[in-house]
Amino acid sequence: MMKLIKALGLAVLIATCSESYAVAPAAAPAVITNGHVRAVTDLMAAMQMEKMMRSVTGSSRYASEQQRAAAYAKLEKVPKEQIYARLAYPLARTISAETAAEMARFYSSTYGKKLVYLMYNSRPSFGEPARPTPTAAERKDMQRPAFIKASKALADAEGVIRHEGFVLLQAIAK
Repeated sequence: MMKLIKALGLAVLIATCSESYAVAPAAAPAVITNGHVRAVTDLMAAMQMEKMMRSVTGSSRYASEQQRAAAYAKLEKVPKEQIYARLAYPLARTISAETAAEMARFYSSTYGKKLVYLMYNSRPSFGEPARPTPTAAERKDMQRPAFIKASKALADAEGVIRHEGFVLLQAIAK
């Protein structure tokens, strides 16, 4: 009887939690086309996902430093194009073709390349700006509704992207 009460109390607690704690699955597209996968592959290339794979490798737990070094060595042998291609299909279930195309365009721009550089390199020292300052044209481009929507969608998919990177790392390490 006590277990039933605890279970019901837990169910009520979970049901009344705010939406910020709930993890809703992303709406999967009905059909993933070759063009959609190509757009996500282009996004992976623009974001230089081979560098994200190195950070996933570095943040993973290994029993010894030799295992970590072996994982890095195996990762270095995989061509970056193969990393993009192997991440593209699983991520196409989460990232729409429109989001991928818009964000690939952004990350291929001058300002986007600066942001990608900051993603994978050390942060600026004290007193320096945390992000590069965009020009007026770049600010105007980032205020477009298509960019705002795509940026938010990509930010929402960040956890899935890192998870798929970890899954890929496990496959490479085998």
